[in-house]
Amino acid sequence: MLFGMTGGWHIAQVNVALPCEPLDSPALAGFVANLEPVNALADAAPGFVWRLEDEGGDATSIRPFDDERMIINMSVWESLDALWAFVYDGGHLEVMRRRREWMRHLAEAYMGLWWLPAGELPTVEQAKERLAHLREHGPTPRAFTFKRRFAPPGVGAGDPVVTERDPCPAG
Repeated sequence: MLFGMTGGWHIAQVNVALPCEPLDSPALAGFVANLEPVNALADAAPGFVWRLEDEGGDATSIRPFDDERMIINMSVWESLDALWAFVYDGGHLEVMRRRREWMRHLAEAYMGLWWLPAGELPTVEQAKERLAHLREHGPTPRAFTFKRRFAPPGVGAGDPVVTERDPCPAG
């Protein structure tokens, strides 16, 4: 466990994607069909705290970027270990492996992590700022990735903890 007990901090994550087609197209039917089951997995996962939702129970209608096609997903977890377990050790991974079928490749970082005080929830604007920071500066304690993690404020020395196993799924 790298950051299982984080002394009053939770981990926030944002990921964005640019669908290859409109969400109501047949080409994205598999993606859309997996939204509810994956969200249910998250909601029931150990360490889950919160996820961004619209009236439909997911976040697909929330379009905070200049490019209206861009979709956003955000969640908060009790620990980095809990988020890692959800993303890479469960049913979510099978869906994530199909990302290239449904989403365009983005040259810039599309996923970012940051610590926030337990009990706080991130805003979409905060997530956009953290992702922009990651894109501009690379991983720092302000915004980082699974591959280059930072401890919560006051828990570590602020030096990155580089992960030995590659979090990127094959395929």
